Amino acid sequence: MTRRPEKVLVIAGYAPSLPNFRGPLLRRLVELGHEVVAVAPEQDPETEAKLAGLGVRYRAVPFRRTGLNPLHDLGSSLGLYRVIRQERPELVFAYTIKPVIFGSFAARAAGVRRIYAMVTGLGSIFTETDPRTRRLRRLVQVLYALALRLGRTAIFQNPDDRAVFTSRHLVPASRTRLVDGSGVDLTHYRQAPQPAGDLTFVLVGRLLRGKGIPEYVQAARLLASRGRARFVLVGPLDSNPSGIRREELEAWQAEGLVDYVGATDDVRPYLAACHVFVLPSAYGEGVPRSVLEALATGRAIITTDTPGCRETVAPGHNGFLVPPGDPAALAEAMAQFLDDPGLAGRMGKASLELARQKYDVTLVNKQMLEAFELS
Repeated sequence: MTRRPEKVLVIAGYAPSLPNFRGPLLRRLVELGHEVVAVAPEQDPETEAKLAGLGVRYRAVPFRRTGLNPLHDLGSSLGLYRVIRQERPELVFAYTIKPVIFGSFAARAAGVRRIYAMVTGLGSIFTETDPRTRRLRRLVQVLYALALRLGRTAIFQNPDDRAVFTSRHLVPASRTRLVDGSGVDLTHYRQAPQPAGDLTFVLVGRLLRGKGIPEYVQAARLLASRGRARFVLVGPLDSNPSGIRREELEAWQAEGLVDYVGATDDVRPYLAACHVFVLPSAYGEGVPRSVLEALATGRAIITTDTPGCRETVAPGHNGFLVPPGDPAALAEAMAQFLDDPGLAGRMGKASLELARQKYDVTLVNKQMLEAFELS
């Protein structure tokens, strides 16, 4: 059945994520004849230009990405409400916590009936256990339950997250859909041959403790006497309270434990230059995009046996799963590649096959269009 063109409004919490993570989906919506408007907090000319190249119109609506403050968040909802009333979309799609909650409130108040929300991971608010976070989690769960009640479908990227939401009665199971992460563009992230030289591990991500940065560094320390290897770290420093401090990073570099290359707009050269991709995350991931990009490049994976991360590895086939917060286990997994020089290449081939069979963005986009009832 061919559907008539509709107006779709997409709400993101961070403007660059629209072309970077949702670009293929937005392009596909436009190809199908739908009018697409994207909304995010930042005035971002670069993102606006990238979206225009996809045929998507961009509007900035000020709201804070992080923290919960009733006055600020009321203002966020009002700003979103005004834009939605002006645009009059037939379908609203929001992803990440604040767009899902306050975007759903605003969309329903503006009269939109087809509201779709994506939970792209539980994040630290569901995984940390300090008293303040526990109090905040209770509030967030109430807000999630109210917001998801207004929507048509809640979309999850892994079954563990869906189980958390349904078991806590935040959304009925009958109104949920499961998709295979965000997918990865196999025409952009291409298979790369195994590099020559010393065995190279790489970790790509924001420099947060929850991403397993300290465990990665400690594993490098434990392996210092086991053989020649490089431990590369790619990603920006983060002002989050759980972020790695610059002085810590400089001390690790001075000790010769890691090669820190900073932030980058293109991770492909670093993926091509490594043998093994490492993400020892304890963070509440959906399905980590960084791992999908490494799969598509044809790289062996070491990650944690946690929701979202565990979806990307068949243990012993394309990589290894380790417990979160366990640098000794991480080091032992890394050591297997030191002991068997051909292992990274064999596992990398299996990773590429997994990317093609499960995480190709064209397959995931089909799942998303079915969830939106647009296919």
